[in-house]
Amino acid sequence: MQYQGASGRVKIPLEIMEEVREGRKDNDPLLDWISQDENADALLFEEIVDPALVQRVVLIGYADDLTDDEVEKIGRDPFLIAYALSNPSERCVVTTEVSRPSAQRQNRKIPDVCRMLGVQCCGPFALNRNLGFRTGWRAGGS
Repeated sequence: MQYQGASGRVKIPLEIMEEVREGRKDNDPLLDWISQDENADALLFEEIVDPALVQRVVLIGYADDLTDDEVEKIGRDPFLIAYALSNPSERCVVTTEVSRPSAQRQNRKIPDVCRMLGVQCCGPFALNRNLGFRTGWRAGGS
C-alpha cells in the first residue's frame, strides 16, 4: 500500500486518516503501520476538500435537515465522498460498508450515497484486483 500511495494510486484524505487514528485502539497493527511516517506520508491525500461538495453530499446523500446527533453519526464520510465527487471519472471511494438501499438519513451507507451522487465506489477486494495485488496463497493448501 505504501508503494501505491507513493505512486498516487491510493490516497487517504486527512479527515479519514484522523478518523482511523481516533477510532483505533492501542496495540492495533493497522494503527501502528499507518502511524509510521513513511506510510502516512505516502498515503496522505494532500488536497483541500471543497466545502460546497461536502454540503452537496450531505444534502443529497443523507438529508437537508439532519440533527446534530445525525451529523455526528455520519462522521467524516461526506468528506471522503466529496473528494471523489470533485473528480468522479478519476476517483473511486473504497469502503468495507455494504449497500443497504432501504436505509435513510444518517443510516445510509457509503455505497448508496456514492451511487446517488454518481461517484465510483468499490470494496477492498475490488481495489486489490484493480491494483494487481496477488499473494502466493492458493485455495486447497498447495
